[in-house]
Amino acid sequence: MSPEPSLFAGNDLATRVERAERSLMEEGARAAAQREPRVLLLPIGSGLAVWAGPNSPLDKVVGIGMGDEFDDSALDVVEAAFAERDAPVQFEVSTLADPAVVERLTRRGYVLTGFENVLGLRLDAGRQANSAAGVDISAVAPDEFDTWLNVVADAFAAPDTQGVASHEEFPRAALDNSIRDIASATGFSGSLARIDGVPVGGASLRLADGVAQLCGAATLPAFRRRGVQAALLSARLAAAASAGCDLAVVTTLPGSQSQQNVQKLGFQLLYARAILVRQV
Repeated sequence: MSPEPSLFAGNDLATRVERAERSLMEEGARAAAQREPRVLLLPIGSGLAVWAGPNSPLDKVVGIGMGDEFDDSALDVVEAAFAERDAPVQFEVSTLADPAVVERLTRRGYVLTGFENVLGLRLDAGRQANSAAGVDISAVAPDEFDTWLNVVADAFAAPDTQGVASHEEFPRAALDNSIRDIASATGFSGSLARIDGVPVGGASLRLADGVAQLCGAATLPAFRRRGVQAALLSARLAAAASAGCDLAVVTTLPGSQSQQNVQKLGFQLLYARAILVRQV
């Protein structure tokens, strides 16, 4: 296999990725609003503050510091809105964002609680899927959605221990709701992995403006180390390339099994996001 073309993670590329992340969070929150009347969507500079329900994985501020200025009064509004919902404020800030953003947040009492890595891969139209022996990958049909959701949520509940541990834990109901909300986004599709006809893993893909967002993938613990993740990843990359995407991106915890899996397929580390939190 020839080496993958190199990616330079400059401001233009990072802005493109952060914009896709912002739009995904926005669509997920709009879906959550059908269930939760207090859903929050507040633009702040280039970013967006989202609250989609108590303890939701979508409750965060994303895309901040990528070119559009904002003043401290905008931070006041965001913090007051989260306080009304008895929720901490979590900012996810790219290392390519304006450094002044992190300085302002730390002055306001935000604490660095961790990092996540954003990795990318150039795509070309001729990319083919490669499956593992005995692993069948298929698109999720409407009548399989609940099966897919349960497999993914069950697998997420038992994360791999390699690398840096996540600073977050979510109640099962909140996790299920967030998966349903994200699944309503434009350009979203799910994949289901089976071994001997048994569902063993699932994954998500969202296509937006030529960017293929690999939103998450998980395998049930009893079926790990059998090539399921690699097969799910390869199938999604082929589908994204066929749809005309030129860039695939994925977010992982530093040093995780997920990061190792995607780097084996040629993904490069583009940048990290610092996670800063201020408690209520």
